Amino acid sequence: MAKRISLREFQQDLTKRLAEMSSSNRRSALLAVVAGSENWLVDLSDAGEIIAAPSLTEVPLTRNWFRGLANVRGNLFSVVDLAAFCGETPPPLTNDSRMMLIGAKHGLHTALLVSRALGLRNPDDFEVDEGFTDTRPWIGAALRDHQNRLWKRLIVRPLLADPRFLDASADLR
Repeated sequence: MAKRISLREFQQDLTKRLAEMSSSNRRSALLAVVAGSENWLVDLSDAGEIIAAPSLTEVPLTRNWFRGLANVRGNLFSVVDLAAFCGETPPPLTNDSRMMLIGAKHGLHTALLVSRALGLRNPDDFEVDEGFTDTRPWIGAALRDHQNRLWKRLIVRPLLADPRFLDASADLR
Protein backbone atom coordinates (compact mmCIF):
# COMPACT_ATOMS: atom_id res chain seq x y z
CA MET A 1 0.00 0.00 0.00
CA ALA A 2 1.38 3.41 -0.96
CA LYS A 3 2.31 5.83 1.80
CA ARG A 4 -0.15 8.72 2.01
CA ILE A 5 1.34 12.16 2.42
CA SER A 6 -0.31 15.50 3.01
CA LEU A 7 -0.46 18.20 0.36
CA ARG A 8 1.94 20.28 2.45
CA GLU A 9 4.49 17.43 2.57
CA PHE A 10 4.13 16.87 -1.20
CA GLN A 11 4.66 20.57 -1.93
CA GLN A 12 7.62 20.81 0.44
CA ASP A 13 9.22 17.72 -1.11
CA LEU A 14 8.63 19.04 -4.64
CA THR A 15 10.07 22.44 -3.70
CA LYS A 16 13.11 20.79 -2.11
CA ARG A 17 13.70 18.58 -5.16
CA LEU A 18 13.39 21.56 -7.51
CA ALA A 19 15.91 23.53 -5.46
CA GLU A 20 18.37 20.63 -5.55
CA MET A 21 18.26 20.27 -9.31
CA SER A 22 20.76 22.21 -11.41
CA SER A 23 19.49 24.41 -14.22
CA SER A 24 20.44 21.90 -16.90
CA ASN A 25 18.72 19.03 -15.08
CA ARG A 26 15.65 21.15 -14.47
CA ARG A 27 15.16 21.64 -18.20
CA SER A 28 15.11 17.90 -18.80
CA ALA A 29 12.91 16.96 -15.82
CA LEU A 30 9.34 15.90 -16.50
CA LEU A 31 6.27 16.50 -14.38
CA ALA A 32 3.98 13.47 -14.26
CA VAL A 33 0.25 14.09 -14.03
CA VAL A 34 -2.91 12.06 -14.46
CA ALA A 35 -5.87 13.51 -16.36
CA GLY A 36 -8.86 11.21 -16.28
CA SER A 37 -7.61 7.79 -17.35
CA GLU A 38 -4.43 9.00 -19.10
CA ASN A 39 -0.90 9.56 -17.86
CA TRP A 40 0.87 12.69 -19.09
CA LEU A 41 4.41 14.03 -18.93
CA VAL A 42 5.07 17.76 -19.22
CA ASP A 43 8.48 19.39 -19.45
CA LEU A 44 8.97 21.01 -16.08
CA SER A 45 9.93 24.28 -17.74
CA ASP A 46 6.47 24.35 -19.42
CA ALA A 47 4.39 23.07 -16.50
CA GLY A 48 4.27 26.39 -14.71
CA GLU A 49 3.04 26.58 -11.16
CA ILE A 50 0.97 23.68 -9.85
CA ILE A 51 -1.73 24.51 -7.32
CA ALA A 52 -4.67 22.83 -5.67
CA ALA A 53 -7.80 23.41 -7.73
CA PRO A 54 -9.61 26.43 -6.28
CA SER A 55 -13.33 26.98 -6.66
CA LEU A 56 -14.23 27.60 -10.28
CA THR A 57 -16.77 30.02 -11.67
CA GLU A 58 -18.67 28.38 -14.50
CA VAL A 59 -19.04 30.23 -17.77
CA PRO A 60 -22.31 29.62 -19.65
CA LEU A 61 -22.39 28.56 -23.30
CA THR A 62 -18.96 26.96 -23.27
CA ARG A 63 -17.80 23.45 -24.12
CA ASN A 64 -17.78 20.80 -21.40
CA TRP A 65 -13.98 20.87 -21.22
CA PHE A 66 -13.92 24.58 -20.36
CA ARG A 67 -14.40 24.28 -16.62
CA GLY A 68 -14.59 28.00 -15.94
CA LEU A 69 -12.55 30.77 -14.42
CA ALA A 70 -10.38 30.66 -11.32
CA ASN A 71 -9.05 33.53 -9.26
CA VAL A 72 -5.38 32.88 -8.53
CA ARG A 73 -3.93 35.61 -6.31
CA GLY A 74 -6.12 38.27 -7.95
CA ASN A 75 -5.60 37.09 -11.54
CA LEU A 76 -8.32 35.32 -13.53
CA PHE A 77 -7.26 32.10 -15.25
CA SER A 78 -9.30 30.23 -17.83
CA VAL A 79 -9.40 26.58 -16.78
CA VAL A 80 -9.43 23.72 -19.31
CA ASP A 81 -10.03 20.17 -18.12
CA LEU A 82 -7.33 18.16 -19.92
CA ALA A 83 -9.21 14.84 -19.71
CA ALA A 84 -12.41 16.35 -21.12
CA PHE A 85 -10.48 18.21 -23.82
CA CYS A 86 -9.09 14.83 -24.88
CA GLY A 87 -12.60 13.40 -25.19
CA GLU A 88 -13.23 11.82 -21.80
CA THR A 89 -16.14 12.59 -19.50
CA PRO A 90 -15.03 15.45 -17.26
CA PRO A 91 -13.80 13.88 -14.02
CA PRO A 92 -15.16 15.29 -10.75
CA LEU A 93 -13.06 17.73 -8.76
CA THR A 94 -11.44 16.02 -5.78
CA ASN A 95 -8.88 16.88 -3.14
CA ASP A 96 -6.24 15.50 -5.54
CA SER A 97 -7.26 17.77 -8.45
CA ARG A 98 -4.56 20.24 -9.48
CA MET A 99 -4.23 23.17 -11.83
CA MET A 100 -1.10 23.70 -13.90
CA LEU A 101 -0.73 27.36 -14.80
CA ILE A 102 0.73 26.50 -18.20
CA GLY A 103 0.00 29.78 -19.94
CA ALA A 104 1.73 32.13 -17.51
CA LYS A 105 5.15 31.59 -19.10
CA HIS A 106 3.64 32.52 -22.49
CA GLY A 107 1.75 35.59 -21.23
CA LEU A 108 -1.61 33.80 -21.08
CA HIS A 109 -3.75 33.27 -18.03
CA THR A 110 -4.59 29.67 -18.87
CA ALA A 111 -4.55 26.62 -16.62
CA LEU A 112 -4.99 22.91 -17.21
CA LEU A 113 -7.05 20.97 -14.71
CA VAL A 114 -5.68 17.48 -14.02
CA SER A 115 -6.89 14.70 -11.74
CA ARG A 116 -3.63 14.66 -9.79
CA ALA A 117 0.05 15.54 -9.96
CA LEU A 118 2.45 12.67 -9.34
CA GLY A 119 5.72 14.59 -9.13
CA LEU A 120 8.97 14.71 -11.06
CA ARG A 121 10.22 11.98 -13.35
CA ASN A 122 13.57 11.43 -15.00
CA PRO A 123 13.36 11.12 -18.81
CA ASP A 124 15.88 8.26 -18.62
CA ASP A 125 13.23 6.16 -16.85
CA PHE A 126 11.15 5.90 -20.04
CA GLU A 127 11.42 4.31 -23.44
CA VAL A 128 9.75 5.61 -26.59
CA ASP A 129 6.72 3.59 -27.71
CA GLU A 130 7.41 3.31 -31.45
CA GLY A 131 3.92 1.97 -32.20
CA PHE A 132 2.09 5.03 -30.85
CA THR A 133 0.70 7.59 -33.30
CA ASP A 134 -1.36 10.70 -32.71
CA THR A 135 -1.82 13.50 -35.21
CA ARG A 136 -2.55 16.23 -32.67
CA PRO A 137 0.47 18.58 -32.75
CA TRP A 138 0.43 19.10 -28.99
CA ILE A 139 0.98 15.43 -28.24
CA GLY A 140 4.59 14.38 -28.51
CA ALA A 141 6.03 10.91 -28.32
CA ALA A 142 4.42 8.27 -26.20
CA LEU A 143 6.66 6.72 -23.61
CA ARG A 144 6.54 3.57 -21.53
CA ASP A 145 7.83 3.31 -17.98
CA HIS A 146 9.38 0.27 -16.32
CA GLN A 147 5.89 -1.06 -15.49
CA ASN A 148 4.93 -0.78 -19.19
CA ARG A 149 2.45 2.04 -18.50
CA LEU A 150 1.81 4.44 -21.38
CA TRP A 151 2.66 8.12 -20.84
CA LYS A 152 1.93 10.83 -23.40
CA ARG A 153 4.14 13.90 -23.75
CA LEU A 154 2.17 17.14 -23.60
CA ILE A 155 3.76 19.89 -25.69
CA VAL A 156 2.43 23.17 -24.27
CA ARG A 157 3.13 25.76 -26.98
CA PRO A 158 1.22 23.94 -29.78
CA LEU A 159 -1.63 23.24 -27.34
CA LEU A 160 -1.95 26.94 -26.55
CA ALA A 161 -2.07 27.70 -30.29
CA ASP A 162 -4.51 24.90 -31.22
CA PRO A 163 -7.67 26.42 -32.80
CA ARG A 164 -9.90 23.99 -30.89
CA PHE A 165 -8.23 24.92 -27.58
CA LEU A 166 -8.76 28.59 -28.36
CA ASP A 167 -12.49 28.19 -29.11
CA ALA A 168 -14.30 27.27 -25.91
CA SER A 169 -17.69 28.49 -27.10
CA ALA A 170 -20.41 25.86 -27.19
CA ASP A 171 -21.70 24.70 -30.55
CA LEU A 172 -25.34 25.78 -30.37
CA ARG A 173 -26.45 24.29 -33.70
